[in-house]
Amino acid sequence: MLNLTNISVSYDGSRILRGVSMSIPERGVICLLGRNGVGKTTTLKTIMGLVRLDAGSATLAGKELSSLKPEERSRCGIAYVPQGREIFPHLTVWENLKVGLVVHGNKDQSQVQRVLEIFPILKEFLNRKGGALSGGQQQQLAIARALLTNPKILLLDEPTEGIQPNIIDLIGETLVKIKQEGKVSILLVEQYVDFCVSVADSFYIMDRGSIVAEGPINGLSHETVRQHLTV
Repeated sequence: MLNLTNISVSYDGSRILRGVSMSIPERGVICLLGRNGVGKTTTLKTIMGLVRLDAGSATLAGKELSSLKPEERSRCGIAYVPQGREIFPHLTVWENLKVGLVVHGNKDQSQVQRVLEIFPILKEFLNRKGGALSGGQQQQLAIARALLTNPKILLLDEPTEGIQPNIIDLIGETLVKIKQEGKVSILLVEQYVDFCVSVADSFYIMDRGSIVAEGPINGLSHETVRQHLTV
């Protein structure tokens, strides 16, 4: 589905990503782990076209992405929920969801009912401004809006950050449900190891801009966590 091959990225002359290669299969959930500042968010931004490649290749279903603008990548089937969610705080929940529809010229509002079934709490707040929602509710809204673009792959950056434990569990259950539907692949950037173990199929660990470990999620050992993830 999505393949990164030896990608390198620099900011202001400083190398951030160093020959990163990853593969996200169809209907898979892949977790990208790592300490703060190692290049995880930059990897997602590179896939989305918000950061330019210095070298390497990014392809989606065999289509080269490197020359495409972010909006073109979105139309190819990539949806991105960044850290901080970036919902529209002055729009209602319904208006935020409607943006997810119309941005791709989609007028089929039945899809809104589908995401409201996935995130039923949003049904109660359709007329509430996005900025008045809790952090967990905003995260659910951001993911729901992304799903309305009918993505092939969903990029999630730290979806559990600043969210209360019961909502973290709910988001985890939702990602498992999305995985079971078999329509969307997910690349999840996360530091909460237990959350990754509960939802992911495979993992990659990044350190200093390079992939230093990878494998099936059930092969993520305590030693690997201690070596690469503990502070």
